[in-house]
Amino acid sequence: MSIPTQLSLAGFIATPPEIHFTESGTARVHARVGCEHYRKEADGSLTRLDPTFHDLVVFGDTALKAYERFRKGDAFLATGYVHEYEVPAGDTTRITEQFVARRIGHDTVRTRYDVQRRPAVEPTGPLPAPAMSAQQPADQTPTVRV
Repeated sequence: MSIPTQLSLAGFIATPPEIHFTESGTARVHARVGCEHYRKEADGSLTRLDPTFHDLVVFGDTALKAYERFRKGDAFLATGYVHEYEVPAGDTTRITEQFVARRIGHDTVRTRYDVQRRPAVEPTGPLPAPAMSAQQPADQTPTVRV
């Protein structure tokens, strides 16, 4: 089976996220995001270019969590897809796009944070004994590491 991949977007939150709700009550978060760009020079160094700015939207429970956790300036990684749509522009229309994030999180390279994990579940009964290996004598108690 091949590795499942999706389109991703790395950037920073450029405007404060705004939350709205659709007619059906689904949460929708929108923010403008910036993407940094670099040019590799002949000597191997990188030259920082001006960032580009794009629309990012998130829906549902992910939107509620994103609205709670993200602020202007936060670095993020998101997976999702690009949605193109038409916008009126005078007498004509123009095609614009937005990145629809299915998943979004802080960029661990650029963000310091603490992970809050759920407490480990204590076993309710005795641990099963590990199988004896060929090198281990049968009269010796095996070591179990949890």
